[in-house]
This record gives sequence, structure tokens and C-alpha cells, in this order.
Amino acid sequence: MVSSPPPQKRHPPAKPPRAGAPPGSAGHRGALWRAALALVLVAAGALIPLLGPSAVLRGTGEAAPPALEGVGLLRGFMFAALSVHLGDLFVSRLTRRVPGAPCAAPRDWAPVAAWVGVLASLGLASVVATGNLVPHRLADMDIGGLYRTRDGALALVEVNAFVVAGACALSRRAGTAVLPLAAVVVAESLRAHPEQGTSLLGAALTFVHLTCGALWTGGLLQVLRLLWAWRRVPGAGGAGAVLLGRYARIAGYLLAVLTVTGVLSALRRMPPGTVIDQLGTTAYGRTLLAKVVLVGAVALLALVARRSSRPARRLGAGAAVPPDDVAGAFAPARAEVVGLGAVVMVSGLLTALPLPIRW
Repeated sequence: MVSSPPPQKRHPPAKPPRAGAPPGSAGHRGALWRAALALVLVAAGALIPLLGPSAVLRGTGEAAPPALEGVGLLRGFMFAALSVHLGDLFVSRLTRRVPGAPCAAPRDWAPVAAWVGVLASLGLASVVATGNLVPHRLADMDIGGLYRTRDGALALVEVNAFVVAGACALSRRAGTAVLPLAAVVVAESLRAHPEQGTSLLGAALTFVHLTCGALWTGGLLQVLRLLWAWRRVPGAGGAGAVLLGRYARIAGYLLAVLTVTGVLSALRRMPPGTVIDQLGTTAYGRTLLAKVVLVGAVALLALVARRSSRPARRLGAGAAVPPDDVAGAFAPARAEVVGLGAVVMVSGLLTALPLPIRW
């Protein structure tokens, strides 16, 4: 007689993993570390206008304007708000042309960016209202005087333009925010060139330079946010690769225009025969040199990211792209965003420093 095998113990089916990592797990700790690192990087970027003046002015013999740190910080935040909002509009237009693009989208940052721009431009207007000094109380500000000066009128244009952009971002026609944002760029370009004669040429160069910089910075940030939102959508790797490739081609042209307009603007501020001397002996030149180094590093990171994503872009929008092919470009692209954030804050400091001497 053959004995039957003992009954095997049945194990309950394994529960599917939850979408969110439980507290204390490796994924949860990694998310906390990434959030902490992001906060540290944002704080470091914000400290550039506050700590930079003492370093770049040391030994130059130049006097720092009374509101240098505050103006540099506020203008850096205003440039960041402009970049985020313009980048959102720019990438939204690119995404509509990507075949098979998922409907998943990250949280809209455009309204928040517009109101950050309102607060920053209000702070800059308050400085102008006190005669380019730091206001300590409301009575120090001559609000009515803003309408009687060129800088005051331009500051009011920027405040009102950001308010209108915020209202457009909350409406059904969010794309109309491009008009008030263009008004901000025009006002900032005119403010940066109060001199007579060739001021329109300088303002035109600044307009193109600031627009290209905002599209490059804000566009890359929005592309990465979309790729992160699409990471769990089946078959979205191909669409993400196509979006990154289309942005990369445009970003290459933006970098070329940024380089040309930046060089021409620098030569207008510093004649060719004095550039080498002023890069080391003036606060403006030192800050400009730091900006050039940062842009060069960001350009190298951009090149690494584009080369890493090239295999995925060749497969096309409808192909099943392995996640690693897109993720290979994600790390250098995130570093590129951080570098561009530092460039934005240095640019804010650059606009607040005394102009270089023309010999």
C-alpha cells in the first residue's frame, strides 16, 4: 500500500507592493534625502546674491550700492519665476506635438511662479520708491513718485504684468500669459539700459538673452517634471524620449543665441581692450566670469544628458523604450537644472552690481 504524501501547507498569496514606500524603508529614506538635498541646493542658490557681493567687491575699490544684496536676491527670484512660467508654456506647446504623449501631468507651477514674481517685483518697486535704498518703514517709500520716474514706471509695469500673468495661468486660456510675461522681459531690458544713444541696441540684446535663458532653464525643468510624471505610465518611455530630443534640439539653438548675445552685451559694457583686466579687477567682471564658468559647466552636463538619451530617441514615440535608456539622461539633466538655477541667481546679482568702468 502506497502512502499518500502529507498535505502541503498553503501560503497566502503575496500582497502587491503599495505605491508609496513605507516610512523607514530604503525608498522612503531616499526620498527624504533627495528632498533635503533639494532644499539645500535652493538655499545655496538663494545665498549667492547675499554672500556674493562681499567676495566680488573685495579689493576692487568699488562702493557697494546700499540695497545690493536685497536687489540681487529679489531680481534672482524674479528671473526664476519668469523662467518657470515661460518654461511651462514652452514645454506645453512641445508636448502637444509629441505623438502618444500621456495625459499625466505634474502639478501646475505657473500660478505659483507668477505670484512669486509679483512679490519679487513688489520688493524691487519698494526699493525704487525709496530712492534705491532699503526701506525700513512704509513712510520711507514715495509710492506716488514711482509714476514720475523711468525706473519707477518700469517697476510698476513688472508688478502689473506678473499679476496679469497669474490671472491668465488660472484661467482657461493659460497660454495668453505669454503676453504679460513678454512685457516683464521688455521692462527689465529697458531698465538695464538707462544710457542714451545705443540703449535700444543694448535693450534688444538683453531681451533676446533673457528670453533664451528663461526658455532654456524653465523648459528643462518642466521636461524633467513631465518625464517624472510619465515614469509609471506604460509605454510612455518613447514619448518621453521624443520630448527630450525635441527640447534638446531647441536648447542647442538657445545656447548659441545666449552665447552671442552675452558676448555682445559684455563688449558693450567692457571695451575689448579692457575685458581681461576688468574680469579680475571689477565686481561686474568677476561675477560675469563666474557666470561664464557656470554656463560652460551646464553646457557640458547638457551634452552628457543628450548623448545618454540618444539611443532612446532613435526608437521613436511608439516604441517600448526601456526605463534605463531615459533614466540615463535624467541624472545629468537634473544636475543641469541645478546649475541653471545657480546661473539665474548669479544673473540677479550681476544686474545689481555697479557697472564696469569704461576707459
